[in-house]
Amino acid sequence: MEQTVKVWDPVIRLFHWSLAVSFAVAWLTADEWDNLHEWAGYAVAALIGFRLVWGLIGPRYARFSQFVRSPGDVAAYVGATLKGKEPRYLGHNPAGSLMILGLILAIAGTAATGWMSTLDAFWGAEWVEETHEALANLMLFMVVAHVAGVIFASMRHKENLVRSMISGHKRAPESTDVA
Repeated sequence: MEQTVKVWDPVIRLFHWSLAVSFAVAWLTADEWDNLHEWAGYAVAALIGFRLVWGLIGPRYARFSQFVRSPGDVAAYVGATLKGKEPRYLGHNPAGSLMILGLILAIAGTAATGWMSTLDAFWGAEWVEETHEALANLMLFMVVAHVAGVIFASMRHKENLVRSMISGHKRAPESTDVA
């Protein structure tokens, strides 16, 4: 039986799947069920606020200090990936960390502009509505890219990353892996 190690804590896993469901509900209810759409947006905002705190105080693999990489590290990782020589990371790889930061920024902007559209000061402001919609569309594109990246990395490293985000466990690191 393959040895595994605990990587993703229960809080991160609950956050991840709750955010995925909240975004899906918000996306699917846009222009149809305003109350549900707004509540899903508030859930997203609360989850992002929580994630920012957990990224500072959570366990090792939840912390931003563990996975946020420099642009040079990301470029080197992408270059190694294009050559088929990228190392396996126990936590987030540099490309994944860039995606996480992008998703957090885009979804926070989506939630913020959604909230702004409920305020008297911005009620009916076309630029707020257009920015909200553009960010939501960007989020959908990024989610598709994220899922594609997870599938790619799962196949490349022969590891089911979706299962690891459910169970919290990943294959134990080998000598060439980045722990």
